[in-house]
Amino acid sequence: MTKPFEGIRILDFTQVFAGPFGTFQLALLGADVIKVERRGGENMRFSPGAKEWADRAYAPTFCAVNGNKRDIELDLKDPKAIEIVKRLAKKADIVAENFRPGVMDRLGIGYEALSEINPKLIYCGVSGFGREGPYANTPSYDGRIQATSGIMSITGHEDSVPTRAGFAVCDALTGMTAAFAMSSALHQRTLTGKGQLIDVAMLDATLTFLSPTLCEHTIAGLDQGRFGNQAISRIPTANLFACKGGHILLAVNNEGQFLKLLKCIDREDILDDPRFKDWPTRIENETTLREVIETAFADADADTWEVRLSDAGAPASRINTLADAVSHPQLEYRDVMQEIDGPYGRMKVVGSGFKLAHGSGEVTRPAPLLGEHADEVLAEAGYSDTEVAEMRETGVI
Repeated sequence: MTKPFEGIRILDFTQVFAGPFGTFQLALLGADVIKVERRGGENMRFSPGAKEWADRAYAPTFCAVNGNKRDIELDLKDPKAIEIVKRLAKKADIVAENFRPGVMDRLGIGYEALSEINPKLIYCGVSGFGREGPYANTPSYDGRIQATSGIMSITGHEDSVPTRAGFAVCDALTGMTAAFAMSSALHQRTLTGKGQLIDVAMLDATLTFLSPTLCEHTIAGLDQGRFGNQAISRIPTANLFACKGGHILLAVNNEGQFLKLLKCIDREDILDDPRFKDWPTRIENETTLREVIETAFADADADTWEVRLSDAGAPASRINTLADAVSHPQLEYRDVMQEIDGPYGRMKVVGSGFKLAHGSGEVTRPAPLLGEHADEVLAEAGYSDTEVAEMRETGVI
């Protein structure tokens, strides 16, 4: 079955997480993504978390966001490499990069130069703060954007220091925003026939996902503090609760779910107590309500309570480890985790986050080795075997 982006070619200069994650979304859906790496490979290949894999220039974090891509290694300081890029750009639909603004222009392969070669080209530049403005040329990584955006000020417990999210959330949000932007530009091109420049800023992308919290401030003047595991609804039954031998997370956010919770723990009697008659009084008496719930939860562990509560219609979950999560039966049923053959054996990777009735995204091949597809990519661009061999000998590729 044809996938949504089959026939679309992306020349991908992005590196680390945000940019590669964005192009990976289109690669999952059929786009031919040619990853252009500097000599020696990009930093993500050498992420130090798993030394054995980093030593292979094939770190798991790199594998996670570069599947389905082809790879060519170029010395972009060499004029012959720049000529290769220009030749590839003639047949590309999208060029994606996440250097600091201006770097690609100085190399002679920025939007203005490449759009002259290919007027229908869509050029997606991803950066921390955008192409213009007082912060445009300052360096940025996920941690800085978490701090700048306000995420850290609302993460953690009230008595704790500001806390980062447990993963590179701003990179992920930016990558998904870039994928949406590229998809939008491709659709618009079908209507206008024109390419265009896309400017994706990590800070902008992050703030759009923070909009409900931000608008509490801009519209109502509220400033959200840090309130640990409680839901942003401030509902006292949407929080972490102790149970036998551990904890369970309740997500009981409405009256119907609250009644189901009370029935499940056999405490419907408290509905006659004026302290718990409605949400305002329950919030006022949150400590007492917590005691009622945790007293009931003390007789069983989180696994048992998750089943009981879910069966009763009260949303709840045990606190899974990453190992628990990747083997979750629902994910296995939906094939979210995919196993593929990699250069060092079988690998389990994450596929697309949604399903289509036909042409769904899937990982069909592993992340590429450095320069793995140089010969075939250059042959497609019209270079002869002799020319490719000469470029390899002189260090262009």
